[in-house]
Amino acid sequence: MDPETFASGSFFKWDPRGVMAPARLMEAAAAPQPPQTVAAYVGRPRELGGIEELFQAYGIRYYTAAKIAELGFTVSTLLGMKEEELDEMMNSVSQIFRWELLVGERYGIKAAVRGERRRLEEDDSRRRHLDITTNPLDALSQEGLSEEPVQQEKEAAGSGEGGTWEMVVGGGRKKQRRRKGQKKVVEVDNEDELDGGDDDDGDGGGVYERQREHPFIVTEPGEVARGKKNGLDYLFHLYEQCRDFLIQVQNIAKDRGEKCPTKVTNQVFRYAKKAGASYINKPKMRHYVHCYALHCLDQEASNALRRAFKERGENVGAWRQACYKPLVSIAARQGWDIDAIFNAHPCLAVWYVPTKLRQLCHAERNGAAAVAAAAGSSSVSGGPDHMGF
Repeated sequence: MDPETFASGSFFKWDPRGVMAPARLMEAAAAPQPPQTVAAYVGRPRELGGIEELFQAYGIRYYTAAKIAELGFTVSTLLGMKEEELDEMMNSVSQIFRWELLVGERYGIKAAVRGERRRLEEDDSRRRHLDITTNPLDALSQEGLSEEPVQQEKEAAGSGEGGTWEMVVGGGRKKQRRRKGQKKVVEVDNEDELDGGDDDDGDGGGVYERQREHPFIVTEPGEVARGKKNGLDYLFHLYEQCRDFLIQVQNIAKDRGEKCPTKVTNQVFRYAKKAGASYINKPKMRHYVHCYALHCLDQEASNALRRAFKERGENVGAWRQACYKPLVSIAARQGWDIDAIFNAHPCLAVWYVPTKLRQLCHAERNGAAAVAAAAGSSSVSGGPDHMGF
């Protein structure tokens, strides 16, 4: 190597093109850095552990997302935080890094967290629905009873109930026959089979049917059930537990700033299952809700009905069917507004009115109106001023 070249100090030679004027140097030092990284969402999609994907559609700058990640926050942490905690986190970013968050960014962060929560809940609900639809036999057997559309009861087949009651009850038989003709393996869900009764549709043609019974037996008030099945006091206690779970779900929703459910919905049943109360499920609780309504509205009549069916040795399916008629009588005394009756009672306001109970009230009201109209027309036609032709 030429010693003159080495001695010329070329290692420390400045490039004149890179020299900046003093004024420009001060401007470069004072200029904020974020504009240089605005396009980094596309260039570095995985650098922040998913936070950039969470915030990208809500107008949050990359520098803001980077500083949030630098403080150690992750997507899972943000989803588990309350509204107040999110405000504290954003204030910490502003104070520690002296980085002022825009008003839209503050709202965007909260909106992104809420949207991600909703998306996860919808995915979970869709996954559960897919599991139920792909394997309905196992799903229903795990729940213990059939779903609500299958609960158009036929328990009054041998109880002598007639007229309007049989018309409403008989709606589920044709559906059961069609289902049995279409499937090779049928889960017996209608309530005659649940009660252990004989199947009156003998045209199965080699169809295998798995019998399931009610998980309860008729007991008197205060009586403890013996054996594998539980008594009716335990059944009514489950409804009180559901109400407690609803209150817990409402408190959680308020803390998160989300919409609070006012009635026992699928969200409450999922929460109960996660809390360890797997014995509480939607089909079972919807199945006996009118029995619990009679227990709340007229406890004396409910207790008398329980004693009568216990003395006769009736099963819980027959007792369940008999609970409809006193409720229709109560609705008749209060203008047939069964929804208002439920909403006026604190223990029943959190439950939806059963479809069959509403149908029975509607049918009885129409029948009473028809009888009254017929009586009125006959009294008019038989009056003293009536002239026969």
